[in-house]
Amino acid sequence: MKKFVATCDICQQCKSETMAYPSLLQPLPILDRAWESLSMDFIERLPKSKGKDNILVVVNRLTKFAHFIGLTHPFTTQDVARVFLDQVVKMHGVPKAIISDQDKIFTNLL
Repeated sequence: MKKFVATCDICQQCKSETMAYPSLLQPLPILDRAWESLSMDFIERLPKSKGKDNILVVVNRLTKFAHFIGLTHPFTTQDVARVFLDQVVKMHGVPKAIISDQDKIFTNLL
């Protein structure tokens, strides 16, 4: 059966979705203070510059001010936490919320 389905052109074109139907997006709350809520993401696979090939981007959601922190791959959870504390928390304090996508880098660090 698997061999037949794998070689059948019609079967390969008519595949049903296996994911649940997405629900409506929920809006994020309006902020009162700068650096209260942050968003984080990685920019990966860059050409090396001063030994760094990844950038951790931390954006203040209220003012859109950003920190761009260079990292060298491979890095660990401790490396990301250390640069976050040294570069962001030291200057602006501990945020109430951090929003990130489910990027493989974030999920693999746990």
